[in-house]
Amino acid sequence: MQVWVIGDPNAPPKGTPDADILGWCEDNRFILVTNNRKTMPVHLAEHLADNHHVPGIFIINDDMTMGQIMEELMIVAEAAWEDEYQDRISFMPLL
Repeated sequence: MQVWVIGDPNAPPKGTPDADILGWCEDNRFILVTNNRKTMPVHLAEHLADNHHVPGIFIINDDMTMGQIMEELMIVAEAAWEDEYQDRISFMPLL
């Protein structure tokens, strides 16, 4: 499993608009993990309306610990079939 953080080298810089982050995720086949439940659904709808795709978006609950987030992501990585989360938002915790 490969994890990149916005602001890391070769990733979009912090402050990058949501639409550009979705484009980067599409180009690089990265699933987005975010706590942005306010604007990300709107931007995903616009992204899809423009005939683009994303491998998936997971919106985390602010009460989750980093350990809980990582545990759920590892389960998804091991159990999900290819493209199971494509073009959709899933809210964590999943279980």
